[in-house]
Amino acid sequence: MSIAKRRRVALLATGVLLPLPWVSGCSSSGDDSSPAAARRDVAAAARDRVADRGTLRWALDAAPGTFNAFQTNADSGTQRIAGAVLPSLFTLDGRGRPQRDPDYLEAADVVDREPKQVVRYKLNPKAVWTDGRPIGAEDFTAQWKALRGTDGAYWTARNAGYDRIAKVEPGDGAHEVEVTFAKPYADWRSLFTPLYPKSVMGDPAAFNDGRRRGLAVGAGPFMMRRTTGGTKSVTLVRNPRWWGDRARLDKLVFKAVPVKRRAAALLAGKLDLAEVDRATAERIEAAGQAPGKKGAKKQAAAEPSARHGAAGDRSGQDRAAGDQAGQDRVDQEQVAQGGRDAADAMRAWAEANAPEKVRARTAALRRFTVRKALEPAYTQLALNGTKGPLADERVRRAVARAIDRKALAELVLRPLGLPAKPLGNHLLMAGQQGYKDHSGAIGGKDTHAAQALLADAGWRPGTASDREKALGAGTDDEGRDGGRDASRRDAGQGDAGRSERSGHAAAAVVRKHGRPLELRFVVPSGSGTAPLDKVGDRIARMLEAVGVRTKVVKVSGSGYFKDHIASGNYDLALYSWPASAYPATDGRPIYAKPQPAADGSLVVEQNYTRVGTDQIDHLFDQAIAELDAGSSRALVGRADARIWAAAGSIPLYQRPQLVAARKTVVNAGAFGFATPRYQDIGFRK
Repeated sequence: MSIAKRRRVALLATGVLLPLPWVSGCSSSGDDSSPAAARRDVAAAARDRVADRGTLRWALDAAPGTFNAFQTNADSGTQRIAGAVLPSLFTLDGRGRPQRDPDYLEAADVVDREPKQVVRYKLNPKAVWTDGRPIGAEDFTAQWKALRGTDGAYWTARNAGYDRIAKVEPGDGAHEVEVTFAKPYADWRSLFTPLYPKSVMGDPAAFNDGRRRGLAVGAGPFMMRRTTGGTKSVTLVRNPRWWGDRARLDKLVFKAVPVKRRAAALLAGKLDLAEVDRATAERIEAAGQAPGKKGAKKQAAAEPSARHGAAGDRSGQDRAAGDQAGQDRVDQEQVAQGGRDAADAMRAWAEANAPEKVRARTAALRRFTVRKALEPAYTQLALNGTKGPLADERVRRAVARAIDRKALAELVLRPLGLPAKPLGNHLLMAGQQGYKDHSGAIGGKDTHAAQALLADAGWRPGTASDREKALGAGTDDEGRDGGRDASRRDAGQGDAGRSERSGHAAAAVVRKHGRPLELRFVVPSGSGTAPLDKVGDRIARMLEAVGVRTKVVKVSGSGYFKDHIASGNYDLALYSWPASAYPATDGRPIYAKPQPAADGSLVVEQNYTRVGTDQIDHLFDQAIAELDAGSSRALVGRADARIWAAAGSIPLYQRPQLVAARKTVVNAGAFGFATPRYQDIGFRK
């Protein structure tokens, strides 16, 4: 199973497959255009600037259900801990490129291509497990046999890559392992990461159940000491047998703290590092704008106005305070008086006169900073192509042409100070090698083109006669359900008025055989979903502008994926997929054409839009088997263009990664694509 697959398993298990909060859609250029600042934000520091002591407390979304990263219930916590205690033969840099880890590998190369592909690994002779046994071919063999998919006793999540191996054996030289493939495999670097000892992989019982409570044997800069409270807290300590750079931290403690409780945990001083939602990030940044701080004057005057213009999500009170601060600053400059500007004075007065509890909270939050990057994951608009109007490709393409992806990217990313560009690729993020914007395969926002596609599919603006017929079916004379949006209509705020106020004039509802075109738009509700509410609302208004109605249905986040996305109980939906360094392997199950099962059901793998083609599958198969890296990337690019043309998934933006970090924490934060180097994480001297 590849890194991205394990991330998807983790997202599914924790409910984070929900849309969490990356030019023109017609462009086809831009291989490596991602701004470096957006790739990661970790407060990088040389090792000699990091204290050789300390305990860092790092928040996880949930207690790991297993420490075996290759099981279906592995989650993000499983992956994070495995990265610190187990070998990763290849890690990823900030642009998602696999890099050989010299702590484990002296070399790894394809040494033969004909008659079969052979990869030779030359292991670091110093590399040993915590029980003192050298890492060797027997560990590779055990992992291959457990994951190749031929032994049903192993409860594996997926067998990609391992099922293409013919044999694993010791090489001719010392500390060498040779892997021979039955079929060529372009993404061979994705294999054996993490690498487990043969004591885990060599026995189904140990594989399935033995790693639910801990890892007795590892081979990383840290080792597992204990778990408490049903794995709600996992403590790692330095590995005394570690042969590489000594870990700077004494302990690394992973604590299960749900996102909605992280602000309280940060305030209480119980965490040092935690991914946070936008609301918590804004609280931390607001607390950091202390009176008299350099640069606070400019930010206090400008920030509220900018945020209001981009997203409209600041309260009226905040906007008023920002406007007043800006005016007071102008007045102050005019009279050329020194000292604080009015915004600083207002902030200082408010803090001095605030209740003691409020002042204490502000002081606690000032110990943290927010580190930001574009996460290697993107939010998409998914279109269910199995039934109803969206089974017609013309209707799906019309929906895509109605969406202003640039406006949606700006809505989410600009207020955070991140590059606000829509993503133009399903398989690669901007900045990854081979990235190209293939959205031209379907075209950018074009209201007239969208309406023409709808008309070609038989959906045209309704006549008066059509409206009268529809009234008998429970819709009003605007084509809306009698009970839908009643409160808004009663207040004189119907769909047309809403669209006109937002800059999207509502068009007459399109109809076919007298029935209006209405799509069931499922969005999640609950903590942290406010940004998605705005994205969903904006999309609904864009669709109104071409005559497409949406019935927005908000559902509990806990059941959003299982009850709606996986089951196909939606027309439109917003959710996220993680990106991958190995798109040929990891992209195929997401976009593969669904196949009928013997019982008549549809096998969709992870293609929850149920939209696919034989051509897309063939291109993925070719890319996976192509050992020339450039040729493989070209095939992946061709597959992406066809995925765009099929219009089952519309990438919107790469989602933001917001991490609260204690200001003294270095070499950790918003990692983006990069694999953490755990031995370098610590506190600044």
